[in-house]
Order: sequence, then structure tokens, then C-alpha cells
Amino acid sequence: MALTKEKRRLRIRRRIRKTISGSEVAPRLSVFRSNKEIYAQLIDDLSGKTIVAASSRDKEIEKNDNKSNTAVAVGKLIAEKALKAGISTITFDRGGYLYHGRVKFLAEGAREAGLKF
Repeated sequence: MALTKEKRRLRIRRRIRKTISGSEVAPRLSVFRSNKEIYAQLIDDLSGKTIVAASSRDKEIEKNDNKSNTAVAVGKLIAEKALKAGISTITFDRGGYLYHGRVKFLAEGAREAGLKF
């Protein structure tokens, strides 16, 4: 039986999550990418709480035709929210997606706005 794309991604995601964990000092930046939108949240895995979240559906993000530019804007927005919450260092969780395309643009946008990872 062949693996579907989703099952393959979830298998990779589990492998990544074995090593990556977020704490209060350095929370985990988790990325979820759907066909239309992109979502990011900073998670403290020790307490099981989401600290800040941002997505392409937020009102602060202007709607572009280009999903890559939207991903950069979401990265900058999550970084601004994190810096306001007093967080400057994070661990990046690509969620089983390749570090390419929109996931990479989101990460670069977050780095550009001041997050360290």
C-alpha cells in the first residue's frame, strides 16, 4: 500500500517532534500550511499552551494574490507578537513540510522581524 502525501507528512512530523520541543524560554514555532492559508503559532510544550498565533486569515495581513508574500507577512506578524510577549529565541517546527516555498518564506519573514532560530 502506497503512502498518501498526508500520511507521509505526518510520519515526518512525528520524527521531527521527537527531537523538537518548545519551552517557556524558547517556544516552538509550529507551521501549518493548507492550500489557501498558512498558520503559525508559538507553543510552550511544557505547559501545553499556545503563547501567540498568527495566520493569513488575520485582519492585519493584507490579501495578496501571491501566497509567498502572504507567508512572509505572517512570519513578520508572528515575530512582532512574539517580541511584544518578550520572546526572542524560538525553535522552528516545519510540521513535516519541506523547508521550501511558503514554509521557508514564513521562517525568513520571522527572522527578518527579529526572531532568532
